[in-house]
This record gives sequence, C-alpha cells and structure tokens, in this order.
Amino acid sequence: VDLTPKEFELLAILVGAPGRVFGREELLDAVWGQDGFVEPRTVDVHVARLRGKFTAAKLPAPGVETVRGVGYRFRDSDRP
Repeated sequence: VDLTPKEFELLAILVGAPGRVFGREELLDAVWGQDGFVEPRTVDVHVARLRGKFTAAKLPAPGVETVRGVGYRFRDSDRP
C-alpha cells in the first residue's frame, strides 16, 4: 500500500503501542509537530484514508480502532 509520509508515521505510532489509546491532540503533536495550525479532525481524515487505501488494495484494513470521544488505538489481531 502506497502511503504518504504522514499516513505512514501515524500508522507507525499506533502500531508501535498496541492497545494504547492515543488522543487526537497527542497524535497531532507526534505526527505534525509544529507544522503550523492543524485541525484535530485532520487525524480522522488521515485514518479514513489509511483504511480506504487498504480496502482499495483488497487487503485487510489495519487494526486501527476508533475510541469514541477519545481518539484511536491499534488492536493487534493476535490479541483479544
């Protein structure tokens, strides 16, 4: 799957800590840093694009789960 640098970095952060819930602001700071003003919903857009790219490539979507009202986490498929 061809990912942009930001999509790759976002996925790498989530995969690097399976089960840990990251808030949108935390992900913004980690991925976008001080790149000017970036809306928190930018994270939602990038997660949707990640899922879409895997679906378009007919691959299983990465285990990125939405934690309503908080942010996102990676669920390792080997863990319950």
